[in-house]
Amino acid sequence: MSRPPRLLLDRQPSPIGELLIVTDEGGLLRAVDFHDHEHRLDRLLKTHYGPLRPEPGAAPAAIREAMAAYFAGDLAALNTIAWATNGTAFQHAVWTALTQIPAGETITYSELARRAGRPAAIRAAGHANGSNPLSIVAPCHRVIGMDGKLTGYGGGIERKRWLLAHEGVRPGS
Repeated sequence: MSRPPRLLLDRQPSPIGELLIVTDEGGLLRAVDFHDHEHRLDRLLKTHYGPLRPEPGAAPAAIREAMAAYFAGDLAALNTIAWATNGTAFQHAVWTALTQIPAGETITYSELARRAGRPAAIRAAGHANGSNPLSIVAPCHRVIGMDGKLTGYGGGIERKRWLLAHEGVRPGS
């Protein structure tokens, strides 16, 4: 991926906290995170886009509407969002694999590594999952531990629990 000429930052309410939505001038989603993790979003943007900082600006209506629809119960709405973000080839494989986990289903980190094409790279898949700049759009909350219990989530375990419950999943604690 290349660096876009501009990044725009929009804010949108959600039942689990304000969303920070970063898009480019072409209308592609570049990153999304929660307001109380703005420092992490800034760090990810520096990693992937260098000195380019987002300026205030509205996300495309289609992205805002898809986010609102997801939280209103249309669990497939996020699948309509076009995204592009910088990262390694393996990170992209992991993030793409995340987008292919249907709402209401969970997988383990070993399954994520397998789906990303490197079955032995379980820890690397976990690291790529943890550095996912697309939060709920590349649904890293759908990855759980081998024992069925919730594992770390950048937005916090309570948000992960809420998102999974919203999608009809009742994982162990």
